[in-house]
Amino acid sequence: MKENFSVLNTDSFDKRRFKEIFMMSPGLQKVRRDGTLPMFEPLLTDIWASLYKMKPEITLGDVDGPLKVNKSLMERIMMDEGFVNYRRLTRLDDLSSAIGTMKFGEMTNQWLAAQEDESFQRQLQELHAIQRKFQKQEQIEDGNPKLEEDFPEAMTKFNEKLQQMLQNNSHGFSLALAQAMQETKQVKDGLKSLFGGCGAGSSETELKKIPLRDQISLAEKIASNKKMKEIADWAGKFKQIAHKKQKFKQSDSIESSGITLGSDVESLLPIELSLYIHPLTRLDFLRRFVEGQSMQYERKGKEVLGKGPIILCLDQSGSMQSLDTQSKGFALALLSIAKKQRRDFCLILFSNKTQMLKFHKGKVKSSDMIYLAQTFLAGGTNFALPLDKALNVINESRFKSADIVFVTDGEDTVPNSFIETFNKKKKDKDFHVLTLVIGGGMETVKQFADKVIQIKDFNEEGSFTAFEI
Repeated sequence: MKENFSVLNTDSFDKRRFKEIFMMSPGLQKVRRDGTLPMFEPLLTDIWASLYKMKPEITLGDVDGPLKVNKSLMERIMMDEGFVNYRRLTRLDDLSSAIGTMKFGEMTNQWLAAQEDESFQRQLQELHAIQRKFQKQEQIEDGNPKLEEDFPEAMTKFNEKLQQMLQNNSHGFSLALAQAMQETKQVKDGLKSLFGGCGAGSSETELKKIPLRDQISLAEKIASNKKMKEIADWAGKFKQIAHKKQKFKQSDSIESSGITLGSDVESLLPIELSLYIHPLTRLDFLRRFVEGQSMQYERKGKEVLGKGPIILCLDQSGSMQSLDTQSKGFALALLSIAKKQRRDFCLILFSNKTQMLKFHKGKVKSSDMIYLAQTFLAGGTNFALPLDKALNVINESRFKSADIVFVTDGEDTVPNSFIETFNKKKKDKDFHVLTLVIGGGMETVKQFADKVIQIKDFNEEGSFTAFEI
């Protein structure tokens, strides 16, 4: 792509940065391949710059014939009433700008292809034919001056028709832009739901810790994969519930505790918050807060550090297929608790076989997310296999007080000898088992669980007991 192929005030940094992001993004590369217009890659660069830059501006004056179409489209995009609001989401945000560019590019391709004007579509086809000839000519030493003139002239003529189409179907173009930005926001929210912790306001912070290449990779999966989006939606909902459960549990532990000095926002006394709100006392509060001298509740509740792993044994027998996205959102909520408590998290998927995923101190990679979304074991049900795996994980841990959450919708016969060994280990290692039974029998699980709760699905109050660990 040539350096001067831009209709915005882009500089060398902008072009270099977009090229880096373009190379990270299969989605953007696909949009370029599908491009309806001859000069589509420069258009994508300008769309990205309009979303990312602090003060994007259209180039003043006339532009070369091949770029007239791009200028018309960028003028229409940037004059749209909703564009200023779109930029609040994307400005100086690498991820949102990248996804927004992909969605705006898709929208532009779809809008152009959907125009029913026959002369418009015929001109578009002629443009591509001339461009192909022009590209072949560039590979030959002796050029054809006539062809060099034809391409800019054809683009100029097509631009006149395009401006007419944009004017006649302005409302449709605006709706397409709004849809593109709505989808961009949904993808970003989905990504925050997957990577965010169970603490309030932690999603954006946690997301920034993920390499941009991994963010883009997973964001494009969410954008194109309905199942991934559903998992993200459930994860976001369950993490909010987990946060409330953990906060309530924390408040319970604080009631009889004393007062100390520190700088933990969630522990501040109400009087300190009132000092922050009042303009006359705000500076004094901020000084003491920075120095760790603000008054706060002393947290003497149940110790959460130095504890064993959280282990989720999740049934993936064939009958669990309908709850697959729900169950994975539930698993990610438990994972976020493990991360907050700095505990190892182990996910044991089981049917009549097992698959185990380990997350050190609850940390997860985008590749793990994709693998989890795509994995479903199917088959029958075997309780002993995941329980044995769980014992091995607990034996490897140097900490006691592990927690096992065992989820199943089936029933199985487990040998008495195994139950006896398991319960002896439970006593020796001081771990606890919470079992969630989805509409199935409870006789077997009662033999190894400390608590059994029957539920219809994961989106039920009983299942939220797991978020209190």
